[in-house]
Amino acid sequence: MRDDTGQVTSVVRRTQLPSGLRIITEQMTGARSAALGVWVGVGSRDEDALTHGASHFLEHVLFKGTRERSALDISIQMDAVGGEFNAFTAKEYTCFHARVLADDLPLAVDVLGDMITDSVIAPADVDAERDVILDEIAMHDDDPDDVVQNLLAELAWGADGDLGRPIAGTTDSIEAMTPEQVMDFYRRHYVPANTVISVAGALDHGAVVREIERAFARNGWLDGTAAPLPPRHLAIESRPLVRGGEGRVARPFEQVNLVVGREGLDREDERRFALGVLNTALGGGTSSRLFQEVREIRGLAYSVYSFASHYTDSGIFGVAVGCLPDRTDEVLAVVREQLALIAAEGITADELARGKGQLVGGMILGLEDSGSRMMRSGKNELIHGDVMGIDEVIERIRAVTLGDVQELAAEVFSREELLAVVGPEVRS
Repeated sequence: MRDDTGQVTSVVRRTQLPSGLRIITEQMTGARSAALGVWVGVGSRDEDALTHGASHFLEHVLFKGTRERSALDISIQMDAVGGEFNAFTAKEYTCFHARVLADDLPLAVDVLGDMITDSVIAPADVDAERDVILDEIAMHDDDPDDVVQNLLAELAWGADGDLGRPIAGTTDSIEAMTPEQVMDFYRRHYVPANTVISVAGALDHGAVVREIERAFARNGWLDGTAAPLPPRHLAIESRPLVRGGEGRVARPFEQVNLVVGREGLDREDERRFALGVLNTALGGGTSSRLFQEVREIRGLAYSVYSFASHYTDSGIFGVAVGCLPDRTDEVLAVVREQLALIAAEGITADELARGKGQLVGGMILGLEDSGSRMMRSGKNELIHGDVMGIDEVIERIRAVTLGDVQELAAEVFSREELLAVVGPEVRS
């Protein structure tokens, strides 16, 4: 990547090991930190009824210790260098990540390599972490945003659909999960061919590759040869049907939280750049139509925004609002009115320009640290099989036309509506 003067500011390199493990680095000029991420191509949609929640369970259990380090040892070593250290599970992948000073990158590589390849996954640790996960599920059940988003996914893909299930599992599935099931899930999915390691910041690519080869060789993890597993979109045989419908859940919250949704676009759809511009113009900032109409002009809600969720073979476009119970009907009417108006007329030239500017500016500002660069490279390599250059992304955004947006809005907003409502008053 080059700056406006033509100077090289970052260099992306890729190495594939014989085991199928892919290593992506981005050397950033002027950086003093480094971020490391281990991306495993497994998430909640890869589970069945017996293993629902296993991906998230593993995210927790791999922090509990290895044959070389206890859980406390792992924490002490990362805290001693001021490192940031965490993990998250999504529907299609799991990521373990760390951010440290550049000089401490070898330590972070060694700790993550130890965790990923040689964790004990002891039955006692599984049982202890079970209660932690049950507490986390209860916490999510107390969060109206989480409840309404889980309800939306269930409406869209069904409670038994691989995209419709909650990522953390359910109380029943977690209580029934055995240590043997967790270990079996680990052995099946945590393999080099299903893993991408992404590193960004102040680094030398060759040195990073050597450190990874040493740290991840534990327990014979890198032994053997294999080709990387293909991106999901190359293995998908059919698209999951997104259903329309309405779901209402009573909760003793002060507000009603609702989402008005439609089937959106998958990750590989070339129109996702136009959808990004549409999303920004509709509900992506304080100048957006929804913010102005719902909050500024009518004072109906404090929080209102739109979003686009993309998966390998499906997607959701939605508008989320939190309002007082007696404002629910009016909020719904305004949101539906704006969706219908944009479907019929599109957006204005000014909205198009603002949407592009906000997308480009937000992306560039969001990529100024090593952590965000690591996240972008790792996720793109795992999901798409390559890393699209930032300049190419900017060109795709800037190439979006008013016609592109209007055509897409007319298609998406004409699809069957999804309505998820959570709150103290569920009557419409």
